[in-house]
Amino acid sequence: MGTDSEMTYSVLMAVYGKENPEFLRQSIESMLNQTLPFSDFVLVCDGPLSHELNEVITWAQKQMGEKLQLIRLKENKGLGNALHVGVPRCRCSVIARMDSDDISRPDRCERQFRIIERDGYDLVSGTLQEFSRKPGDMDRLRVLPRTSEEILQYAKKRNPFNHPCMMFRREAVLHAGNYQDFPGFEDYYLWVRMLRKGCKGYNVQEVILDMRTGNGMYDRRGGREYLHWVLRFQRYLYCKKFITRKEYIKNCLVRTTVGMIPGGAREKFYHLFLRNVK
Repeated sequence: MGTDSEMTYSVLMAVYGKENPEFLRQSIESMLNQTLPFSDFVLVCDGPLSHELNEVITWAQKQMGEKLQLIRLKENKGLGNALHVGVPRCRCSVIARMDSDDISRPDRCERQFRIIERDGYDLVSGTLQEFSRKPGDMDRLRVLPRTSEEILQYAKKRNPFNHPCMMFRREAVLHAGNYQDFPGFEDYYLWVRMLRKGCKGYNVQEVILDMRTGNGMYDRRGGREYLHWVLRFQRYLYCKKFITRKEYIKNCLVRTTVGMIPGGAREKFYHLFLRNVK
């Protein structure tokens, strides 16, 4: 590794046994093709992996050499735990999150890194484009508020950042308590704790990542267990005085209604009423 002045950013990714090996390869490859190269890549294996996934990891080791830090956890304990383990292992002061089935645009990390370095933000995410089989096949964007002030207000209703394309300051995340186990809300829970501590955020308004929407993503946002965590999270926001009683009741009613409708209808509802779609 070079000196601190030569270091750019770390990449943090988690993978578990049921994921698609080809999607993992495409995801890693998109990070290898960044216009601003990363300094290290922390890959957390969340429990045992298939032979095919391990073959992709072997390929990645050949591509990255000493830049790849491989962490193998004995049991699959979920994304929050895997990222909690991974953040302290990142060598750089700035970390780019990457999911194991998405595709970053080539200039994604350079754009975010320059914003963090120039303007002093703690959290920088951006617009993503959803796709099913290949990027662009759904013509559906997730656009979120740009400025810190807008982000803080939006966070009272919904997640103010697109987690798959998040870049953040390592020390700010650790100071807020790092990722913690909160099924379905690991990232949102962290952002709120950071915002409450005065961290500043920004969302790039152009598309910087293509996100795969398969694998029952919207189906998982329903059912009794999910609603339990929804209501628990809203209770947390209210108890910490992040939202008012009126906002708490409204959020619970909206989320309960969405959680009870069928998956296909839920997907349409999200994009008609809960997302900015262009």
